[in-house]
Amino acid sequence: MHVNADLHIHSKYSAATSARMDLPTLAREAAKKGIELVGTGDCLHPKWLSDIKALKLVDEGTFVANDTHFVLTCEIEDSARVHHLLIFPSISKAEELQERLAKHSSDLASDGRPKVRLTGEQVAQYAKDIDALFGPCHAFTPWTAMYAYFDSINDCYGSMVSHVTFIELGLSADSDYADRIAELQNLTFLTNSDAHSPWPIRLAREFNRFEMDAPVFDELKQAILRQNDRKPILNVGLPPEEGKYNESACIRCYKHYSLKECQARRWRCTCGGLIKKGVRDRVNELADYEEPKHPPHRPPYLRLIPLAEIIALALGAPDPNAKPVRDVWSTLVSALGDEVTVLVDADVAQLDMVDDSVRDAIVAFREGKIILHPGGGGQYGRVELPKGFRTSKSQRSLSDFSAID
Repeated sequence: MHVNADLHIHSKYSAATSARMDLPTLAREAAKKGIELVGTGDCLHPKWLSDIKALKLVDEGTFVANDTHFVLTCEIEDSARVHHLLIFPSISKAEELQERLAKHSSDLASDGRPKVRLTGEQVAQYAKDIDALFGPCHAFTPWTAMYAYFDSINDCYGSMVSHVTFIELGLSADSDYADRIAELQNLTFLTNSDAHSPWPIRLAREFNRFEMDAPVFDELKQAILRQNDRKPILNVGLPPEEGKYNESACIRCYKHYSLKECQARRWRCTCGGLIKKGVRDRVNELADYEEPKHPPHRPPYLRLIPLAEIIALALGAPDPNAKPVRDVWSTLVSALGDEVTVLVDADVAQLDMVDDSVRDAIVAFREGKIILHPGGGGQYGRVELPKGFRTSKSQRSLSDFSAID
C-alpha cells in the first residue's frame, strides 16, 4: 500500500508553535491533507510523551487517533547548532534516551526541541544505541543545519556517518539540488513540513509517499532503509523558490544578492544588515556535479504549492488563513476528500462548486504557470498568478506515480 507521511512536526510544547498543535487536532487536520502517518515531534518532552501514551497503541512504536497513525519523533539541537531528526521504535526507547540526555541538557522538560551539549557524532551514537533512525534536519538552510556549519556529512557525524539513514531536504531544497552532491547518493531523502501550526499552509506542506504494508514503525523503518520492497516512491514538497532561504538575502530588509555581490560586500547589506547565504548558493559551493545525478533508488519529486495559497491568490486575499480562504478550502476538501486530490487528481469539472477564479487558479498551478519569486533572508518566496493564461499540458498527478518501481 501507499502511505503518505509527514515525519517532522512540533507540538504545542516547542517554542514558537501554535497552542493547537495537540494530537486530536493533528489527527483531524492530517486526514484533510491526505496524510496517513505523522511524526509526533517532541517525544522527549515529558508532557507531550504523556499525551502520546494516552493514544491507542498499534504496536510498540505506533499510535492511532481517528485513523491517523503516529510514530515517535523528535528534533534535537547539538552543540554546533545542527538539528537532527530521530525516529524512535518505542516509548521505552524514548524514555531511555530522555534519561540519558538529562545530564547533557537543561531544557528537556521545557522545550519540545531540546538543545544538548553533544556533537553530531555523539547524538548519532546515542540514537544508534536505542535503535532510532536518524539524520540531519533541513540540511541546507543557513541556520541550525548540517551544511550551514560543515562541508560534508562526514565532518558532522564522524565515525557514525555510516549509520545515518536519511537526510531531510528542507523547504528551500529539492532532489535536484541535493543530487548534485556525491556523498548523498546512497541516502534516502525525506521531505517533511517542520510544521509549527496545524493549518493547511503548514502541516504536510511537504510529505513523503512510501511503499509499505501498513503505517507502522517497522514498515517505515524498512521503507527508509529501502528493504524488502519497502521504499520511498515519491517526495512531495514546495518548489525550492518558496522556501525562506532559497536565495542569498539580507535578514533585515530582505534585499537579494548574487553570491559574487555577497562576497564583494563581505556579507553586509546596503542597509547594514547581515546577508545570509541562500541554499541555492550553498549547493553550488558543495556540488560535485553541474547537473543532478539521481541514483536508481531516488523517487520523483513533485512540487506542490499549498491549496490555501492558491485560493488566496484567486480571491485577492492577503492572508491564506483569512476566513474566506478557509471557507473555500473547506468546501473543496469536504467535497473531494483531501487537499492533494483537489490540487492534482480531481477532474476540473469536479471543481465547479467554487468560484471560477479559484478553479482557474488551480488549473494554472497544474499547468505550471504560477509565477515564483524566490525567498531569502528568512522571508518566504512569493507566488503570483499569471494573467490571461490558457490551457496547456498539466503537471503530473499523484496518481501517475502509483505504479513506480
